[in-house]
Amino acid sequence: MNRSQMRELTFQLLYQIEIQKEINEETIEIFCENNQIENKEAKKYITNIINGIVEKKEEINKLISKNLKSDWKIERITKINLALLKLSIYEMMYNGIPYKVAINEVIELAKKYGDESAPNFINGVLASIVKENL
Repeated sequence: MNRSQMRELTFQLLYQIEIQKEINEETIEIFCENNQIENKEAKKYITNIINGIVEKKEEINKLISKNLKSDWKIERITKINLALLKLSIYEMMYNGIPYKVAINEVIELAKKYGDESAPNFINGVLASIVKENL
């Protein structure tokens, strides 16, 4: 399983968490079982990213809110877009992934899972974050 595939699975779990508003180790284990993720590297990657996003939730949400257009609130963002933004921000800011890689990967996921405006919206928010923080 390559990094892009692990990232996509991580996004799917993040989306599930956005919907359910609940996360614990059992949630991650059940997700891995349901998706037949037996690769230890993949499980570790998914667990580390999810736990990191939960730990840095406030900081990540502030970054998103601060970089939205003035008439937008974080609550207005679709769950898919929010999960993609959180994943990309965490990878860029806290996981050492080059911003070009993190943004490109999440834009590809936005094209696959989001609506037609998702890639442009996500790219705009992330570009603003990169400009100010990296």
